[in-house]
Amino acid sequence: MLKNKLFTSAIIASMLGGTLSVPISAQENDTISFESSVTHAGDPIEGGTVHYALVGEAFAGVFNNMYFSMGVDGLVVSFFNPGLYGYDENFTIDNSGFADIVFDPDNKQVTVTIPEGTFWDDGEPLDIDDVIVPYYIVGHPDYTGVRYGIAFSNVVGMDEYNSGDTEDIAGLERIDDYTLRITYKDFTSSILQSGGGLSAYVEPEHILKDIPIAELEDSDQVRQNPVGFGPFKLVSIIPSESVTFEANEHYYKGKPNVDALVVDVVNPSQIVAELKAGNYDIATLPSDQFETFQDATNFTILGQEANFYNYIGFKMGVWDEAAGEVAYDPNRVLSNKSLRQAMAYAIDNDSIGSRFYQGLRFNANSHITPIFKTLYNADQEGYHYDPDKSMALLAEAGFVDNDGDGFVEDLNGEPFTLGFAAPNTAEVSEVIAQYYLQAWAEVGINVELVDGNLMESNAFYERVEQDDPAIDLFQGAWTIGGDPNQYKFYGRDVFWNDSRFASDELDALHARLNSNETFDEAARIQAYHDWQAYMIDEIPLLPTLFAYSLTAVNNRVSQYDVSTGSDLDWTDIYLTADEPIAE
Repeated sequence: MLKNKLFTSAIIASMLGGTLSVPISAQENDTISFESSVTHAGDPIEGGTVHYALVGEAFAGVFNNMYFSMGVDGLVVSFFNPGLYGYDENFTIDNSGFADIVFDPDNKQVTVTIPEGTFWDDGEPLDIDDVIVPYYIVGHPDYTGVRYGIAFSNVVGMDEYNSGDTEDIAGLERIDDYTLRITYKDFTSSILQSGGGLSAYVEPEHILKDIPIAELEDSDQVRQNPVGFGPFKLVSIIPSESVTFEANEHYYKGKPNVDALVVDVVNPSQIVAELKAGNYDIATLPSDQFETFQDATNFTILGQEANFYNYIGFKMGVWDEAAGEVAYDPNRVLSNKSLRQAMAYAIDNDSIGSRFYQGLRFNANSHITPIFKTLYNADQEGYHYDPDKSMALLAEAGFVDNDGDGFVEDLNGEPFTLGFAAPNTAEVSEVIAQYYLQAWAEVGINVELVDGNLMESNAFYERVEQDDPAIDLFQGAWTIGGDPNQYKFYGRDVFWNDSRFASDELDALHARLNSNETFDEAARIQAYHDWQAYMIDEIPLLPTLFAYSLTAVNNRVSQYDVSTGSDLDWTDIYLTADEPIAE
């Protein structure tokens, strides 16, 4: 077996059909940094139209927070109906948004107060009934969307309402026209987080009350003529192509300085040329094209850590449907922690991020993303490429190559081959998967692709979730969301715990995260740091790559901010030229 640190460069280069001019591992300490905000100089023009490129997937046209299932639809909605509350850099709810929120852990209550004298973009008054009506829609037995989660089911009386036994929700107390008090069955610190347990929906009750809930998702009020209270008012839609907005004169923060906003769907292969030609003001940027736009002069590149990570998961059991929890099997070969750790040390994620993502993805050291500034433990070491350590771990644990075939046997002296499943989601998917196989082989672990090929995405997730016995480990990615509490991925009684790992220690750590003690900031940070330390040691699922998300901002846009929790509003932004500036 080779032990050379530069082996990574050699095998990746061979897969690409050539050699690398610089050893990849020599680049692994390179860092790329981006500003998250920009201010461009220039005198404001009066009005103007902002051209926004929605890069990639076309929107489905479901323009309502209670019903959309595609993120691109959610982005469109954010321009005209931004939601109830604001949050800070850690996605922790604060009073920077529309409503003031008061948490009362002792009584398991939240009080929501909205400002008086605000209006919908159709000129109708907005009051607390517009905050209440989403509970009666999402919780209704006829509701057809996908939002009936903890923010609704945890409200006192919701079970009875959802089952049709009552017409009222006992936990919703309308104090006055602008105040709502909500009582919950369970109250954990997750409720402090955006998306963690408090509904953010504000919907026009004066319109929706007259539409049968079973018909609402396909109604014109959701698909064609939605009403909101945000900075822009939706005026026209070209299905799957474009949405046009005008400035909302009724916006509670004041009418925006620009006259209009046009959002176009743009193919990723065309966006760089479109930006350089001066056709768009704002656009997300594909990281695999970084070299083509990094030196652009007519727009600024803003970036921040993305709220997702790539991972490799290890199967250690199955889902027990009858018990409603995972059935961890300590006898499975991957239930040996030393083997999982050895596989982690055998791969060079720094090199993968440098070679295939131009440094815009980088080695992950935690199951919590860096975007959570306070709770993420930046000092945690994680795993780095160290094949010597990998082989030492195998030997110490008793994984030895007794028959001289280059692969270690299990602890019973029996040969084993692990089945690796990976989805075919990008041009680099195949070469990265093949690199993993060769890197593991290099330290003596025999791994093969399930069925000999990458899988179509839907088939991949179905087979992983159904515990296909051919799959021993699997590669994927997921987004954490606004709540860093990942019990939703790793809890003993959570179906999405795809590794099927459970332990008393992890149960105790989850109990701490969900206890009242984490309403104290110092205790919360310590609980999350302890959880991260345990997870990175046990690695039931190995986080491999963190990522940057990039946004282009044309030089005629006065200012822009992509940081989490930014308070910059469209009322603060103006244009300095009649058209986007070309290169």
